[in-house]
Amino acid sequence: MRQELGMRQMLTPRMIQSMEILQLPLQALEERIEQELQNNPVLELRDANGDGDGADPAGTEGGFTPEPAAAPMPTEDQEGERALSIKAESGQADDFERLSRIGEYFENEEFATNSGNFRQASGSDGERDKKMDAMNNTAARGVTLTEHLLSQWAFVECTPAVKAAGEAIITNIDPQGYFRVSLEDVQKESKYPLAIADLQKALVLVQTLEPSGVGARTMHECLMIQLKDLEGDEVLAKGHDFPLERTLLSHYMEDLKNNRYPLIARKMDRPIEDIQAAVKRLSRLQPFPGKQISPSEAPPITPDAIITYDEETDTYQIVMAHDPTPSLYVSGMYRKMMKDRTQDKATRQYLTNNVRNANWLIESIEQRRSTIMRVIRVVVDAQRDFLDKGPEFLKPLPMVVVAERLGIHVATVSRAVHDKWIQTPRGVYPLRRFFSGGTTSDDGEDMSWDAVKEKLKKIIGNEDKHHPLNDDVIVEKLKEQGIDLARRTVAKYRKILNIPTSRHRRAYG
Repeated sequence: MRQELGMRQMLTPRMIQSMEILQLPLQALEERIEQELQNNPVLELRDANGDGDGADPAGTEGGFTPEPAAAPMPTEDQEGERALSIKAESGQADDFERLSRIGEYFENEEFATNSGNFRQASGSDGERDKKMDAMNNTAARGVTLTEHLLSQWAFVECTPAVKAAGEAIITNIDPQGYFRVSLEDVQKESKYPLAIADLQKALVLVQTLEPSGVGARTMHECLMIQLKDLEGDEVLAKGHDFPLERTLLSHYMEDLKNNRYPLIARKMDRPIEDIQAAVKRLSRLQPFPGKQISPSEAPPITPDAIITYDEETDTYQIVMAHDPTPSLYVSGMYRKMMKDRTQDKATRQYLTNNVRNANWLIESIEQRRSTIMRVIRVVVDAQRDFLDKGPEFLKPLPMVVVAERLGIHVATVSRAVHDKWIQTPRGVYPLRRFFSGGTTSDDGEDMSWDAVKEKLKKIIGNEDKHHPLNDDVIVEKLKEQGIDLARRTVAKYRKILNIPTSRHRRAYG
C-alpha cells in the first residue's frame, strides 16, 4: 500500500453524453429528446407558438411568467351564454337545469374532442400520456405475405387434410414468395401428420393464389406460372407470343443472361427483333412475387442541414433543419423550488440533479449543432465546384484536413458526419460522401474517387450501344481527360456501379 500522485485522462459522464449526442442521427436525437422529456420532469418543450406552458426558458434564472388576466364572466349577449347563478331562494329551476346540462356535456365524449384547450387527463396530474400519443401516432403494421396467403387459403375448397397441408406450405414460403424447402422436410417438421400426396395437391393450389407466381420452387417455375395466368386473361394476353416466350424461358435462359441474341435467333430461326420483343414482354414479369405484398421499405431520410445558394452574395448558406435546441428549456417553477429552503433536502437534491442533467442535454445538443454546422461549412467551402458544376467535380477531402482546420480531433469529425444527411441544390447526399480520397490528374487537379466514377459513368452513358466500349478503351478515354488508371481499377469501379461488361451492354438491331 502506498500513495502516489499521477495524472490521467478520464471521460466524464458529461463528455460521454456529448459524444453520444453528436453521433446520433436526427431521428434518433428526436427519440432521445422524447425519452428525456418523459424521464426528466424539469425539462420541457415549447409548443409551436413558442409558449412554454407557463414556465421559463433555460436562460432565465428564477424568473416567472405573469399570470394571465382573469377572463371576464360571460354575459347573455356572448353566444347566448349567461353566468350561472344558483341562489338559495326556491324557484331557481332554470339554473339547476342548466347545471344538469353542463354535467352531461362534460361527460359527453364530444367534450374531449371539441374542446381544443382541454387536455384529457391520463392520470391524477392531468398531463397527456406521451406513450399513448406515441402509440396513436405509430403507423399500423403492414400485412405480411404469410397473412395475405392464409387469408386467401381460407376460401380454397379442398379436403381438411389438403387444407392443413396448404397451411404448412404457406408458413414455409419465404418473403420473396418462393417455396424453397422440400415436401419431405415440411412433413417432418409438421406437428400434425401430413401425407406427401396431400402436400403435392396443396402446393398446386397454393400456386394459384395471388400474387401470381407465389409458391414456386425456382425462378423458371415462377415465371412459367405467371405466363400461364396471363394466357388465361384475354385482356392481358394481347400481344404475347406464348410459345416463343415459354421456349426462351425453358431453353435459352443462359443465352439471354449473356446477351447472345444472334445465337438464339439462329437456333430458333426467328428474327432478332422477335426475340427482343419477347424479352421485353418477359421483363414485365415479377421474379420475386412476394415483394409485391411485403416490400422492403427504405427508411425515411431527414436532412440535418439545408444548403441554398444566395445569388446576391454568390455564397452558399447553411440552415440547420429541425433544430430542437431553441424548443427545450428548464422549467422556471422547478428552478424556484430547487432554491426554496423551505423544501426538504431530498426534494431539492432531486431537482438539482434533474436541472443539471437537463442543462447538460441542452448544451450537448447545442454543441452538436455547432460542430455539425462548422464541419458543413468546411465541406461547402472545399466542395464549391461540386455545388456549382456537379458530382464530376467532387474533390478529395480527408477528415484529418477538416479536423486540422477546425482544431478538433478527427474522431469528433467522424462522429459529426456519421449518418448525417444534407440537402444541396444538387440533391440530398450523406455528409460522409464528401470525405474521400482521390487522385491527381495530369494538370495537377485533385479529384475524388467519386468524381472518377462519375466520369466513368458519363463515358459509358455516351457510348454507341451497338459498339460498346471495353475496359481497355475506357482506360484510354479517361487518360485523354488526364486520369491515369489501371484496367483492373476501371473494372472494379464498373462493378461497383453495377455496370455490365461491354458484351452484356451491346444492343442489336
